[in-house]
Amino acid sequence: MTTSAHPFDSLSQDRIIDWMESLGVYSDYRIYPLNSYENRVYRVGLEDRDPVVLKAYRPGRWTEAQIREELTFTEELYEAEIPVVPAMEMDGDILHHRDGFWFACFPMRAGHAFELDNPDQLYRIGQWLGRLHAVGEAGQFNHRPALSLLDPVVQAQTFFKDSPLLPDDMRTNYLATLKPIEELLRNHYEPIYRDTPLLRIHGDFHAGNILSRDDQLLIVDLDDTVTGPAAQDIWKLLSGDKHEQAIQLNELEEGYEQFRAFPKKELRLLEALRTVHMIRHALWIAQRWDDPAFPKAFSWFDSPRFWSDHLLGLREQWAVLQED
Repeated sequence: MTTSAHPFDSLSQDRIIDWMESLGVYSDYRIYPLNSYENRVYRVGLEDRDPVVLKAYRPGRWTEAQIREELTFTEELYEAEIPVVPAMEMDGDILHHRDGFWFACFPMRAGHAFELDNPDQLYRIGQWLGRLHAVGEAGQFNHRPALSLLDPVVQAQTFFKDSPLLPDDMRTNYLATLKPIEELLRNHYEPIYRDTPLLRIHGDFHAGNILSRDDQLLIVDLDDTVTGPAAQDIWKLLSGDKHEQAIQLNELEEGYEQFRAFPKKELRLLEALRTVHMIRHALWIAQRWDDPAFPKAFSWFDSPRFWSDHLLGLREQWAVLQED
């Protein structure tokens, strides 16, 4: 008897149909996977009802309490008239457990990835982000983690010390690059971070998680919501050189200031947060490599070209971090 290579391998169409029936609703057997790597997400057609989106959480990543805080925070944002999609209550609850998986269902909402290609759009996003953070600072998480500047860098050094995904001829240079980044973050940026107010944030706020349809916006995917600085939800909206980013920040600030004071002091953390994300992202892919979806989606990851470019990017960030 063979065993599955990964828990997600057991998510068959029949299993999803059984889950829906256990909630008292019946599928029309039209089930389509949607784009997602960390979790598994499906469009599920229902008899005599609009289709729903079923999100099956990655086993072992979040506890029940942590998932419920994500869903509750999303509901708070929705009640504050922020354009998010809260989980549906089905069979008396918004979160369900079957066959070793936690899952939730959401109304189906379609849209296109938002294009941040003009100042007016950044102004609008600034407004929504200011409102989101105003709700975020009105409460607190008791179970979701806090964002860390140091943990991903320390974990990456430990993981890649022996990982076969990192080419042997680059291992020494890569680890030698991470070490001074860790020291600079610890000695210079961590004290700044400790003095920065933390609140409930989106955690992965970028254009791909902002959908647009008929001139209406929709903020999606709060799976990475954590306690962290407001700046974490700002830096991913920026692109280009310093002059271009300054113009973008000005537009964001004007919209944001209508609902909450713009976190100007936190802007010193933007490049530190960007650097940590670069390291965390590579670590995330490597740690998920046993999931068959990851080698398919990131086939370039274990190539010398990727690691050469990644190493160059980190060295450039090292130079930027020293300018502060």
